[in-house]
Amino acid sequence: MNQQTPPMYEPDHADQCACRAVTVGSMRELVFLMCLAVGCLAQAPRPCRSPPRLTGSIYVANKKVHAHGKFTYDGFGERIRFKEVGCYENKTFAVDALLLFRKGIMYTIHHRTKTCKMHRLRRDHFHPVEIPRNATLLGQVVLGSSSAPGQGLLVNTWHGEHKTRTGAKKYMSTFTEFGCIPVSTTHHCNKTEWVLTSFFNVVIGFEDPQVFIPPTFCHGSQLDDNEEEADFYTVFNNINN
Repeated sequence: MNQQTPPMYEPDHADQCACRAVTVGSMRELVFLMCLAVGCLAQAPRPCRSPPRLTGSIYVANKKVHAHGKFTYDGFGERIRFKEVGCYENKTFAVDALLLFRKGIMYTIHHRTKTCKMHRLRRDHFHPVEIPRNATLLGQVVLGSSSAPGQGLLVNTWHGEHKTRTGAKKYMSTFTEFGCIPVSTTHHCNKTEWVLTSFFNVVIGFEDPQVFIPPTFCHGSQLDDNEEEADFYTVFNNINN
């Protein structure tokens, strides 16, 4: 008995149109997604704010002082702690400072002698680690190489002015495009002096939240009401005192 081979299915005109419609629709969606991705990548850099909790290494330098060490930054509580070793007039020094901007107090801590000195701190001199909205973009570059993934770092450089009670302070800052992590900042602190601050090995979060609590031997410290209010750079400007 001969078996008859069933006839092969041949799509009719309606089926062919449906297939073409699905294919064209899928291509349109793919093209749309590609254009959307390219458009996102092509957007101009925008001012940004860093994560509110950062820990890392820092380097500070002006024409008199060079110092490097560790820093911990709390944007929520407006607190900064840094421990550094540096050089001033060919002499080494150590700095341990705790800046509590909301309280208007700065501690300079001397572990060798188990003593502290309290300073009145300018509350308005706390600046979040950010690029302000009114900053002007200087340019976007790749630090290192763009030849292959992982060989370079995409950064944006901005400049502008911070307004304080003592006048406008010029600055120039470089932050990463992705993550808004600070790379370097240059501040014009006095009429003729610039201070360079560089950041590296930065991680998000705190290694030890206790760094914002003064040591027990600081509890008896007193403020000098006649002393001029300090700011972040006072420690470095008066390192010889």
